[in-house]
Amino acid sequence: MPVVRSSEAVTHDLHGARFVSYATPRTGSRELCAWRGEIPAGTRAPAHMVTREEILHLLTGDLLVTLDGESTRITAGDTVIVNPGATFAVENPADRTAVTWVTTSVGLRAELADGTRIAPPWAN
Repeated sequence: MPVVRSSEAVTHDLHGARFVSYATPRTGSRELCAWRGEIPAGTRAPAHMVTREEILHLLTGDLLVTLDGESTRITAGDTVIVNPGATFAVENPADRTAVTWVTTSVGLRAELADGTRIAPPWAN
C-alpha cells in the first residue's frame, strides 16, 4: 500500500515559496500529483501558464490570485480551478504564511512570461 509519511515528503523551494511533495510517480501515484504549498508573507510568485488542470485549495491564510489577468482575493477554505493554458499568479499580501493543497495530473509543465519552461519535480 503506497503511504507517504510526512517525514518522507520531498521539499522544493522556488520563487520564495516552498513545495512539499507527497503524491508523484516516485511515490506510487500513476495519474495525480499532490503537494502542500507554503507561501510566506510578502511573496509574489511569477505568472506562469500551466499545461494541465491544477486545483489549488487554500488551507490557511489569504492570497491574491490572478487568473488570465483577473485578480481576486481568496481566503482559507476557497478553491481555485486553473484550466490548462491559463496564466496563473499568486501573491501573499498578508502578514503570515499561507498554506495550500494543490492537485494536478502527472506531467504538469509551466511556462513563465519570459518563455522559461519548468517541469516542476513535485508534479512529475
